[in-house]
Amino acid sequence: MTIDARGAVSLAVSNSLQILTIQKIGDTLALRWSDGREDYIPLPQLRSACPCASCAGENDLTGNVMLPRADPSGFCADLAGWQFVGSYGFQPRWEDGHATGIYSLDYLRCLGEAAE
Repeated sequence: MTIDARGAVSLAVSNSLQILTIQKIGDTLALRWSDGREDYIPLPQLRSACPCASCAGENDLTGNVMLPRADPSGFCADLAGWQFVGSYGFQPRWEDGHATGIYSLDYLRCLGEAAE
């Protein structure tokens, strides 16, 4: 696991690593991975870690990071559903309609490790 200057965490996960089971349990997202690991990520933590440009910001054409306009502490953390994007991503749909964040499996695994 590595942490960059902005505090972003990254973890290399094997291409063969997959989520076998995913379930919402109360205010927690439970994941069982193909290597046997289980992670329990609190939904407020998952929502505040949304990687979309609206939540996390994005780089402009010159490489400057444009910060998001919204305060993530006020986000709705009620999970309405989710879908998988290809073989690499998890896309939650929140009760407030937000659904643009795609969490790579690497990033989701990292969030699970951080939630321990």
